[in-house]
Amino acid sequence: MTTNSRTKPDGSEMHPVLGIPLNRMPRHIAIIMDGNGRWAQQRGLPRLEGHRNGSKGVRNVITEAARLGIECLTLYSFSTENWKRPPKEVKGLMALYEEYLIQERPTIMHNNIKVRHLGNEKELPENVLRELHETMRLSRDNTGMTLSLALNYSGRQELVGAISQMVSDARNDKLKPEDVDDATVSSYLDTAGLPDPDLLVRTAGEMRISNFLLWQISYAELYVTDVLWPDFSKETLYEAIRDFASRNRRFGGLVDTK
Repeated sequence: MTTNSRTKPDGSEMHPVLGIPLNRMPRHIAIIMDGNGRWAQQRGLPRLEGHRNGSKGVRNVITEAARLGIECLTLYSFSTENWKRPPKEVKGLMALYEEYLIQERPTIMHNNIKVRHLGNEKELPENVLRELHETMRLSRDNTGMTLSLALNYSGRQELVGAISQMVSDARNDKLKPEDVDDATVSSYLDTAGLPDPDLLVRTAGEMRISNFLLWQISYAELYVTDVLWPDFSKETLYEAIRDFASRNRRFGGLVDTK
């Protein structure tokens, strides 16, 4: 965080930018970035131009989240279902990913961001995979925000893969069935070692999860905005975080009002 926090009279520390208690800040924000195509269509542009403008928004949100002191940011950029889109659009998207991974390395390194990948690598084009691995390699020792890129990701496939590996480990006496608990399952997921998302943001007004982090978002607060992803600004991010801070998170319990 680039500025010092303020302290209220009661001793609680306040975020210097957002003006909310630091203990109400989300540790992990996950975002379903939606609306690129509609943004382009509203302007009479090809859908790929929407994706291109959306990639610019990614830079702004990543740098701002890092500046705010967010511990983890996860972006849902391409699902396994997205391969069903027109080949021309998919090819253009993959070219944008390659371009982004190369161009944003200075920004990632300057902001001390560590990049990791969520999803299946097998279907990704060789050039995208090469640049993804290089970005992860260069940033692996960074100690700031962890940026997870969900690229060719499926929540169901992630769970199936985890279950398959757990069964294999049990057969090889590496895992006892009676020892399996929530923490065990989490350790077999792509997000192993990361805190679960506190806040799930979805743009473009869509009211669905779309096969994203199905296990991890069990207790996440949901925030849906009508803003299309290319128009998502730092002010929109502030609104989502402030809304999160205002909520009463009970985790199935009751709040003591005495």
